[in-house]
Amino acid sequence: MSFKGVDFFELDSLYSEEELMIRDSVRDFVDTDVMPVIEQHYLDGTFPEDLTQKMADIGLFGIKTNEKYGGAGAGYCAYGLAMQELERGDSALRSFASVQNSLVMFPIESYGSDAIKEKWLPKLATAQAIGCFGLTEPDHGSNPAGMLSVAKKLDGGGYVLNGTKMWITNGTIADVAVVWAKLDGVVNGFIVEKGMGGFSAPMMKGKHSLRASITSELVLDNVEVPEENRLNISGLKGPLSCLTQARFGIAYGVIGAAMQVYESSVNYTKSRKQFGKPIAGFQLIQQKLVKMLTDISNSQLAVQRVGRMLESGKYRPQHVSFVKRHNCNMALDAARVARDIHGANGILAEYPIMRHANNLESVITYEGTHDIHTLILGLDITGISAFE
Repeated sequence: MSFKGVDFFELDSLYSEEELMIRDSVRDFVDTDVMPVIEQHYLDGTFPEDLTQKMADIGLFGIKTNEKYGGAGAGYCAYGLAMQELERGDSALRSFASVQNSLVMFPIESYGSDAIKEKWLPKLATAQAIGCFGLTEPDHGSNPAGMLSVAKKLDGGGYVLNGTKMWITNGTIADVAVVWAKLDGVVNGFIVEKGMGGFSAPMMKGKHSLRASITSELVLDNVEVPEENRLNISGLKGPLSCLTQARFGIAYGVIGAAMQVYESSVNYTKSRKQFGKPIAGFQLIQQKLVKMLTDISNSQLAVQRVGRMLESGKYRPQHVSFVKRHNCNMALDAARVARDIHGANGILAEYPIMRHANNLESVITYEGTHDIHTLILGLDITGISAFE
């Protein structure tokens, strides 16, 4: 049975025909191609690589990228709705697409040379190339300014990079990496290509969360990159602008996970009988379902508003922090309540509950933890920084 979605306030009326068409095409893809295989991939700890070309074929890479580079040239809300449907399938699929769109194609299109754009963007849009984003380090996650990765200018031109990055989605299979390192003490971005000497990306294993996602280290051991592979941006503005893009996609994406556990909960409570009747007839169960519906609806309203603000250019990064923080917390709460509603059955692979709950434990952490976004908003409210 195809997924109908959760739309208590008839928000579909606020989206364009093109936006809904993009959402529905991804929704069909998830129903047809993702749902039948994702639980087994999660249990096996493998990424469904055979789906990447299908994702490219329906336009999931380069949704906001200019059409001359093979992108769709669509807006933020169209991108968000696509991420919502992908994460309804699994956070691994949404993470894969988020990295390709927001953390690789966005900085290349925004800060890369014409030659770099022409070389990589069409390949990334068609899945001929996979990208990754290297910012987080073993000892520097929430404080990227403390990174230890360094770049040095070579006398003959170009740069040499040294450092280590951690928690890198797609790293092991990536053809190109957007890597951030300090050049003369200032953060700069560089395009590192698979096969460059001294560059490796070993896979990280032993995860209890995002098991269907490829997570890697990036090791930079005297990696030489040419001058044209340096991005035209310096300072933390570069990586933080990329994170704003990714955080917005996450804020939409987690609604998909919440809708999936909500739908499973509604169906389960109607069929599960205790004390002589379906548990959907008990007040405590109805209270939980109403809370889930309320929280999902509030999150939908907030992120749609932020999407329109991004499209008009009348936004601040704090708006994105708000919805990333709020919606991730909402979705994780929904998954935990859903597990409670499903009882012992909630831990079985027959239901999507525990998989989404475990994944969301990572999603609430990456691209700025819940607490970091709290402090970003706290600074915005008071004008006083609590970071230092």
